[in-house]
Amino acid sequence: MSTPLPCPPGDAVALARDLVRVDSRNPSLAPGGPGEEGAARLLRAVLDAWGFRTTMLEAAPGRPNVIARIGDGRGPTLMLNGHLDVVGTDGMTHPPFEATVRDGRLYGRGACDMKAGVAAMCAAAWRAHQAGLLRGEVIVAAVVDEEWESLGTRALLAHGVRADAAVVTEPTRLTVAPAHRGFAWVEVTVHGRAAHGSRYDEGVDAIMLAAQLLAELERYEREELTRRTHPLLGRASLHASTIAGGTGLSTYPERCTLTVERRTLPGERGEDALREVREACERVRARRPEFRADVVALTAQAPSDVPVDAPLVRALGAALAAEGEAPRVEGLSCWTDAALLNAGGIPAVCFGPGDIALAHADEEWVPIDEIERATRVLTRLLATWTSDQ
Repeated sequence: MSTPLPCPPGDAVALARDLVRVDSRNPSLAPGGPGEEGAARLLRAVLDAWGFRTTMLEAAPGRPNVIARIGDGRGPTLMLNGHLDVVGTDGMTHPPFEATVRDGRLYGRGACDMKAGVAAMCAAAWRAHQAGLLRGEVIVAAVVDEEWESLGTRALLAHGVRADAAVVTEPTRLTVAPAHRGFAWVEVTVHGRAAHGSRYDEGVDAIMLAAQLLAELERYEREELTRRTHPLLGRASLHASTIAGGTGLSTYPERCTLTVERRTLPGERGEDALREVREACERVRARRPEFRADVVALTAQAPSDVPVDAPLVRALGAALAAEGEAPRVEGLSCWTDAALLNAGGIPAVCFGPGDIALAHADEEWVPIDEIERATRVLTRLLATWTSDQ
């Protein structure tokens, strides 16, 4: 007797539910999270059963990417990329891993971000191949750790996996998203001098000095960054993320540490954000000679930008129209692995089911019909892309 398949071949909704049922919390974000291995093994078993050629590539110990190929490999290659890790579940208002279907929605942590997108891309590749529509090869890359350091896609590129173009199936509400912002995180430690609260002649208030810097950064954001714009992404931005300092009500604080996030536009770099914060410190110091601060870069991710008239953007628009959907091109507010693929020489855009506003939310869901609609559009794209390029 044959072993039943984990889910019916080409059934995106069933696969999405199976994936949501697997707890794949990123351990770097959710202490005690099991990581992606369970979801990766389930997905590989499904894709093996569906006829893909699969391998697993560890990006970190116990955290494997799934790389699955289908098609003859003699024509253009299109990568479909999505991540298997999810964020924590604290505060959720429904069971995170039951994959409940209610009122036309699939509920669960990762349902929107982005196991529905992973399921849609897998089902689309199978359907296009099964119908004999592929003239090239599709690479399905289900990666780990996108929510933290993107170890998965970094390992994918380091391993030499390449394609002519890529679609990252992040939730875009079935909008083609060829661009998104980058970000840079900067930490500033402002130094004062500890003293008893009555000794104004000895104490230097690090928190008050940090307030001077915050006021300067707010002025810079309001007067300078609002003038830097992108047609799909709006303006550049900066905000204070965290602040900590002081030891007691009657003590001048000797230290105040704050972190700043700078959202960057295409053409800007993380180094630019670091320079901007250092220059703001110098302007404060010019007014307040006692101001001293250490400024360090914590991490940065580059923006992503593909021209709106690029072949992949046009092909996705045509596939949407052919499936009776309104082609829409918009910028995406969040950061994605598309930036890494673009930097690696693989033009990548985002397109998938779900609304990014529901990602990481206390109530996370994706419309069931969007999973199926995304699958049909991606199937159409694979047929035309592998034939026309």
